[in-house]
Amino acid sequence: MIDTASSSARAGFSDRALIMGAIRASFAKLHPRVQLRNPVMFVVYIASALTTVIGVAALLGRAPDAGSPGFVLEISAWLWLTVLFANFAEAVAEGRGKAQAATLRAMRRDDLE
Repeated sequence: MIDTASSSARAGFSDRALIMGAIRASFAKLHPRVQLRNPVMFVVYIASALTTVIGVAALLGRAPDAGSPGFVLEISAWLWLTVLFANFAEAVAEGRGKAQAATLRAMRRDDLE
């Protein structure tokens, strides 16, 4: 017997359209208004922006007390990746929910006919 929940989960994650849509949505969700809805990720978002500014300033010699520009920019990159991955995970969950709702609507229409 095949477990339909696990097989549909594998099929949903391997769906190229779902993944590509989630990647696009993860960048679209970088808008501050969208980030403001999730307070924890908004703090990470602000920290990412600040460390980027500090890293660029250190790279240009404007912030000598900031430390190694490479280190600051590396921390900034990790923070940005954290924000993007959180946005990606949220977009995948939304995409799966929409796909499941569409499937249930289609099944309902088939039952009514």
